[in-house]
Amino acid sequence: MASQIPEEHIRHCMLFEFRKGSNATVATKNICNVYSSALDVRKCQRWFFKFRSGNFDLSDSYRSGRPTTLDNDILRAEVEANPCQTIEELSNTLNQPWSTIQEHLQQIGKISRAGVWVPHNLSEENKANRSIACNVLLQRHHTEPFFYRLFTEDEKWVLYDNPKRKKQWLFPNESPRSTAKPGLHPKKALLCVWWSICGIVHFEVLKPVQTVNADLYCEQLDRVNQSLIEKYPAIVNRKGVILQHDNARPHCARRTLEKINELGWEVLPRPPYSSDIAPSDFHLFRSLHFLSGKKFENLDDVKNAISRYFTQKPIDFYRSGIENLHTRWQKVVDNEGDYIID
Repeated sequence: MASQIPEEHIRHCMLFEFRKGSNATVATKNICNVYSSALDVRKCQRWFFKFRSGNFDLSDSYRSGRPTTLDNDILRAEVEANPCQTIEELSNTLNQPWSTIQEHLQQIGKISRAGVWVPHNLSEENKANRSIACNVLLQRHHTEPFFYRLFTEDEKWVLYDNPKRKKQWLFPNESPRSTAKPGLHPKKALLCVWWSICGIVHFEVLKPVQTVNADLYCEQLDRVNQSLIEKYPAIVNRKGVILQHDNARPHCARRTLEKINELGWEVLPRPPYSSDIAPSDFHLFRSLHFLSGKKFENLDDVKNAISRYFTQKPIDFYRSGIENLHTRWQKVVDNEGDYIID
């Protein structure tokens, strides 16, 4: 029956639903309740996108057969409804040759870029928790600035062998020199670092066979506390230390919580799946590109290289990493809890 309904009539029905204030999903359902299978949501979305731009021309739109021109509004709506479509898929959907699709994508300013990896597919609950936590932290920062009391901790694996694939000048038929990739189980050590607005407080590079558990973490916290007493006695004795770390199991273990309470520290809330608001992830570890091309013979070499690097960084580097926190909290709130894409 749907094929007997004039296309122009269906367009008038869509415009009627648009004027009523229906969204594309509701409009499609209402129209299909009268004319079964006469319309699909994607098509209705394309037309609604066109209507919202102020174009209500119903006669020069999607027609049977291959149109001689492509409506940029319809192409834009199709791409924005699903940005992952290939040119082939767009060509089939819009009944246009590849060359036309490419030309009109350029006209509407669309370019092809790879997607961005994120740590986790955030649920609505995850987003809400992130947004609420960041909003609370922002309010606290505005009423009681506390960055000078904040110390943040995180871990990162460091490879002994960090090959760098370099570009080479070659003749047209000359084969490039090969560079071996690290094996599936490369030799590596775990870097654990605590730092603040004033620089590195304490760091350790664990032996290759070591991993962090609650017992080791508590021992590390004692060493960090000793370093804090030596470097920042006023904060330890009067102001109070604020620790920011993630929700890894050793950090949340009962023994760890007892140790933190014994030291008299406060733990700054940090929602799960939130590396984009962890200073080590978005700032400190990103700077470790100096490791590229480095090869270390033993653990001491790794420790010495990292120590030299941390020492050479100016105080402004560490300050900017911590002070950028409130800007990123605001971005999470503005994004309604979604990830910050750098």
